[in-house]
Amino acid sequence: MRLGGATRRAGAVPHGERGCRGDEGSATMARMSDLPDGYRLLQLPAERQDEFLAVDRLAFVVAPDPAVDDVVPFPVPADRMVGVEAPDGTLAAVHGSYPFHLPVPGGVAACAGLTWVGVRPDQRRRGLLRAMVRAHLDRSVARGEVVSALFAAEAPIYGRFGWGSAADDVRLTVRRGAALRPVPGSEELTVRVEPADVERHGALVHDLHERAGAGRPGWATRTTPALRTRALVDPAPWRDGAEPLLIALASDASGQVRGAATFARRARWEPTGPAGVVRVRELVAPDAATTHRLWSFLLDLDLMATVETPMLPVDDALPQLLLDPRAAAARLSDNVWVRLLDLPAALAGRRYAAPVDVVLDVRDGLLPANAGRWRLVADASGTARVGRTDAEPDVTLDVRELGALHLGGRSLTAQARAGLVAVRAGVDVDAVAAAFAWPVAPVCSWMF
Repeated sequence: MRLGGATRRAGAVPHGERGCRGDEGSATMARMSDLPDGYRLLQLPAERQDEFLAVDRLAFVVAPDPAVDDVVPFPVPADRMVGVEAPDGTLAAVHGSYPFHLPVPGGVAACAGLTWVGVRPDQRRRGLLRAMVRAHLDRSVARGEVVSALFAAEAPIYGRFGWGSAADDVRLTVRRGAALRPVPGSEELTVRVEPADVERHGALVHDLHERAGAGRPGWATRTTPALRTRALVDPAPWRDGAEPLLIALASDASGQVRGAATFARRARWEPTGPAGVVRVRELVAPDAATTHRLWSFLLDLDLMATVETPMLPVDDALPQLLLDPRAAAARLSDNVWVRLLDLPAALAGRRYAAPVDVVLDVRDGLLPANAGRWRLVADASGTARVGRTDAEPDVTLDVRELGALHLGGRSLTAQARAGLVAVRAGVDVDAVAAAFAWPVAPVCSWMF
């Protein structure tokens, strides 16, 4: 997510969402004891949006800018903007969430995307973050969301609250003219370039994004109009010297658009000649030929020297297509983090890559309903059932490690070798790990 030109992640001084209904209000009020005397948690009415933004900007060191604020919609839904009010009535901290349908291996989970988490610099070290996290967990459970996900502004923060790093992404810097291996059908597609426009391209890009990520765990789609607008909006302060945002549309012979890439070029000249940079914001293509055609176009733009990719899954097509992947200067980073909110529903709501019958002993200090021993049984189809048991545990682990495994991109065997989980003697940890794994690498293609 972007605000004032800065890309932001969730965190104690991190990225974000909106008030209190029914059981959600009761759950939130139940955590008031987590706060210092005189402080209170509350769902914020729409009239306090400016206060919410002021706290967020102070936490993230982002100055207000009318050139941004006038065109970039505030994205947090009205019922998910939450704050901590100090004794004097001002806001000391804020957070929010997005209502996602998060793809998981073989299914989709109701998910709360935690974001816009910020604490004023003069209100830190008072337990406000912990209180907000507990309120977020309670409110999300009350809404029936079985997992929560976030991007971590600072990696050490969220593990202690039960989120596990569940995916990685890779960014590449590719030289202009880098050769790609051929893909049948690519040359039959044509590409045209237009100025990116929310009204003209918003629905198209959203549809392509959903289709491009079908079946990929972690691939959250933009579920609100504000989020879809932010994918294409392009205020001048965000450009950092580049041109206004463009969109490349790849079409087949019938004129049907098969894929799209949003990008902007930044001109640069060296004594030896042009050295411009192509910055690709997003590329969405549901098939190999369209992916190849769009990258072929972006890698061959005049006056450019390099192409910078957006966040890509670690099994993305581009590194496999490059004849010289070593020259792509790959940079690996943690991507989405996941926390289980309703453990049996979350574990039963995904599929497993192999049959498994395992007893998990789970620690969860914030959601006691998740803690204890659970038997997970998955059949040959990958369908699972999960229930309480008194049987001896095969694997003992924290809910953090279980969240890291949930999208199929982390290894239980690796966790065991690192000493993060305990495996009972005689248990085939590799077999259990194979069941939790998934053949498609998880990723979220945009930061929320």
